[in-house]
Amino acid sequence: MNLRNIAIIAHVDHGKTTLVDQLFRQSGTFRDNQRVEERAMDSNDLEKERGITILAKPTSIDWEGIRINIVDTPGHADFGGEVERILSMVDGVILLVDSAEGAMPQTKFVTGKALALGLRPIVVVNKVDRSDARIQEVLDEVFDLFVTLDATDEQLDFPVLYASGRNGYASTDMHAREGTLTPMFETIVSHVPPPNLDENAPFTFLVTLLDRDNFLGRILTGRVNSGTVKLNQPIHALDNDGKIVETGRASKIMSFRGLDRVPVDEARAGDIISMAGLTVATVSNTIADTSVSEPLHAQPIDPPTLSMRFAVNDSPMAGREGSKVTSRMIRDRLFREAESNVAIKVTEAADRDSYEVAGRGELQLGVLIETMRREGFELGISRPRVLFSEDEAGNKTEPYEIVIIDVDDEYSGTVVEKMNLRKAEMTDMRPSGGGKTRITFSAPSRGMIGYHGEFLSDTRGTGIMNRLFEKYGPHRGKIEGRKNGVLISNGAGEANSYALGPLEERGILFVGHGEALYEGMIIGENAKTDDLEVNPMKAKQLTNFRASGGKDDAIRLTPPKKMTLEQAIAYIDDDEMVEVTPKSIRLRKRHLDPHERKRASRAKQAA
Repeated sequence: MNLRNIAIIAHVDHGKTTLVDQLFRQSGTFRDNQRVEERAMDSNDLEKERGITILAKPTSIDWEGIRINIVDTPGHADFGGEVERILSMVDGVILLVDSAEGAMPQTKFVTGKALALGLRPIVVVNKVDRSDARIQEVLDEVFDLFVTLDATDEQLDFPVLYASGRNGYASTDMHAREGTLTPMFETIVSHVPPPNLDENAPFTFLVTLLDRDNFLGRILTGRVNSGTVKLNQPIHALDNDGKIVETGRASKIMSFRGLDRVPVDEARAGDIISMAGLTVATVSNTIADTSVSEPLHAQPIDPPTLSMRFAVNDSPMAGREGSKVTSRMIRDRLFREAESNVAIKVTEAADRDSYEVAGRGELQLGVLIETMRREGFELGISRPRVLFSEDEAGNKTEPYEIVIIDVDDEYSGTVVEKMNLRKAEMTDMRPSGGGKTRITFSAPSRGMIGYHGEFLSDTRGTGIMNRLFEKYGPHRGKIEGRKNGVLISNGAGEANSYALGPLEERGILFVGHGEALYEGMIIGENAKTDDLEVNPMKAKQLTNFRASGGKDDAIRLTPPKKMTLEQAIAYIDDDEMVEVTPKSIRLRKRHLDPHERKRASRAKQAA
């Protein structure tokens, strides 16, 4: 069979998407004169901005008459829901590791899933031309990683390629610094087996990805597991228990050619395809010939560990900047997201105006909020909270993460101290060369909320932190939150330099001159621990007297501290919210009226 299905596993920034670009070019998928964006696989705006892969995307290249389907997988554990399903579509994996950084925790996460499925890896050491490359050490680390992940003898006998994705060469020789990617194509064809599936059995297909199209409706993507499907063939969808979800016809079958989906008349066992024609079937359902009653096994998915409240924006400025502000619009959008992203769970609150959205981590939920914001939504977002559970004995448990931190030696003491405050337990500490230390912790997820920004400040932007879901473990007790109170506007109007000048002495301001404010909006951080209500709109009284020396015009304000969406979500306390609109990110108290705030505070203390 002239077909190979492979997935590429790599950590964020190890060069996976750049390498796929070169595979496209050297296989002739892109013409030499065709203008193609760099990192063509990262097609979503957020992926381009953040330089990460969020959505898994199949693609296909032809090399010497053999079709190679490649699936680009997310490297971030927050998008692990995607990873687990994708690996069930392929027969081999390329593990791409950076020649200096080596195997990283998220690589461990995905590789563990791949090895457990029995897939044989090809190891590619990328960026071999880096000045700080440590190729042999990195290979030893990869081997040790495979051993700890219980790889079989066959999986441990893996081929190794040394490559530079950016310069477009790969070689079996560690010292080669030029050439083409032909050795990589040859290794894929010889090492990855063609799909060993029965073309004569009835048609079955496991849905691994769900997409929407304005013209075709639901588009289901996955691998044909057995048999053949033809255009307009009657089909039905089965859930994991074998119940029929719906029946219909395969109204459109599409195969991947390069980055495009191309309509085809039929698809055979082993082909990775997209299909339209069903309206209810979703991820992990089995689509099959109407004679089939047994569903295919779908990979179980790790549970969500974190939730946030998405509410209708009820601030005095609601509806001024966004076009989608009603609870019905928010509800439809969130349930649509939960359909295609199985790592997200949405539940409607009793008040019907807010929704509890549970996911894998702050990054995953932050990406969802940012996407909705760009689509024109206005939202009120609560502080993230972890999802607790109970063990057999009825004791409270909470999610833990493995946190691996690479820092310059001089900052390691600060990091250990801060992690201890967050109830993390250090499990390993070792020098990683070049004046850096690698420290491993087991930390409750609760303690890690909001730490990333502080971590970057503490390490002057040089530290690298990687987090990975570990287990549910015993509850670690109270963890100290934010130490400072906030400055709250006591009225509505425009911020005024004359009023903001004296407030700078009270703390750090988040707003500048001329910004529109409302009562209950957070305008800064108080230098002390308590909240303080202030008047940032007070104007100078007009008199006939001029101050000497032009003092009237001499107010010079420090530029206000502007927070990103993730920073704002991490900063707020339990009684605060982030107001998110297409143009603004504002911090506010949940109860805007000061009397309501006092009542709520007293009720909380009594409870």
